[in-house]
Amino acid sequence: MWIYIVITLLSEGWSLAQGYTNSNTSVISNSTSSPPKVYVYRKAVYNLGSVVELQCSNWTLIKTMFVIWNIELKHKKCRISLSDDGQSFNSCKDGKSLRNNSIGQSYLHIPNFSASDVGVYKCESVYTGGNENYITEVDVTAPPDVSAWLERRSNKMVAVCRAERGKPAVTISWSLAGNDSVTQQQDPDGSVTVESQLEIPEHMDPENLTCIVRHQFWDQEKTLVPKLKEAPSMLWILIPVIGVIFLLLAGFAVIALKKVIIHRQCEEADTPSKSPPTEDVEEVEPYASYVQRVNSIYN
Repeated sequence: MWIYIVITLLSEGWSLAQGYTNSNTSVISNSTSSPPKVYVYRKAVYNLGSVVELQCSNWTLIKTMFVIWNIELKHKKCRISLSDDGQSFNSCKDGKSLRNNSIGQSYLHIPNFSASDVGVYKCESVYTGGNENYITEVDVTAPPDVSAWLERRSNKMVAVCRAERGKPAVTISWSLAGNDSVTQQQDPDGSVTVESQLEIPEHMDPENLTCIVRHQFWDQEKTLVPKLKEAPSMLWILIPVIGVIFLLLAGFAVIALKKVIIHRQCEEADTPSKSPPTEDVEEVEPYASYVQRVNSIYN
């Protein structure tokens, strides 16, 4: 009880502060009639893919009345709560849950921590005799994908070292001093792509050149040896060209064949069927007998 009175007196002295600051303890006053809440502000950074356990207070379930987590993420807001009578509520529906450790302390369980879990986690724990409020700003550490190569630009040789989608940004350096330039690109998910380009002087041997990449996700720095990018073989260029030409010719052949078939069908439909003429035997026979009689008279 004395601890609570001391905290309340300190809070009244800091009542001019609005929101939370970078200090360990901040004051947020909801109204002038009720005493302000004292929030303990924390920052936490977790590795990508790790299992996170956020603890709200050190009180066990025997003394805790209820625990509420208000979570503000980039794309949504949700709440998770648990009371001493067993009632629970969870609107996050993304794997987060309230669990208890071996001594009965409640904590927020986040499996497979990812960039979508980055945000502000506000916790209120009410126990017998008081309450505790915490604001934890949670961030992620993600390792980048690194690569290095040499390329020719006009009559110059340039070494390139690239670290993609790392969080936070990496630090790139070269084993040999030279005229280098560094560019950074902010990705939509908060990660950073860093690229360093080093112009190699003519007297420098690129075989002795290495690129050193440092990131807080790794225990040790990464060392890469840039190699010259080989020009693509003409065979690999001709194969897709020949394939496209073959497909075009096959398509034209099919279209031409269909046109010939349709043309023949149209000709057959327009030409009427003709039957061979038949002789009228009855009309021919009298004429033949007449000719025969005339000839007999002359004979």
